Amino acid sequence: MARGSSGIVAGLTAAAVAAVGFLAYQASANAPDSVAVPRAKASSSAPAVGRAEPKEKERPTTLPAESGTGARVVYALGDRRVWLVDAQGKVTRTFAVMPSAVNPRPETYKVRSRTGVIKGSDGVPIEHVVLFAMADGGVPVGFSAAQDGSMESPDPKLKTGGVRMKRADGDAMWTFATVGATVVVVP
Repeated sequence: MARGSSGIVAGLTAAAVAAVGFLAYQASANAPDSVAVPRAKASSSAPAVGRAEPKEKERPTTLPAESGTGARVVYALGDRRVWLVDAQGKVTRTFAVMPSAVNPRPETYKVRSRTGVIKGSDGVPIEHVVLFAMADGGVPVGFSAAQDGSMESPDPKLKTGGVRMKRADGDAMWTFATVGATVVVVP
């Protein structure tokens, strides 16, 4: 009988080790590699001597030609810009965004869901989340604004789909892009 009990104990132990290993993997897949440390702001707008500041690429503000018709949100991946377009085809607002580490494919989507306030997959508290796509690997993609107003470049090691914008732009997106609204993603 002792031999049967030891087999049961060994089986339960193996199952427990496998369960703990699986949970540890899930936690590590969603945890950031490091803690974000606030950066000091420069006291002057002039670059440091001997260090040239990179120039931001000039990004066009004209609505892309092949971006559909009617009321829609247009998101240009390469230009890092969004346009809110009314039913008559008039741009009501355009603004720069910080793309996520994972991008949706260029095509037409519908807003799937919205969430008022939540913690982003990168750990940043965000608001006005407008989800519209699932990228490769099942990563949800949507627009959001960080509650602290930041628009940091995403950590490329994290598989996040949050397209960040300023809070005022997030307010406009929230009002404009209700569930079922069209989102056109262009290269």
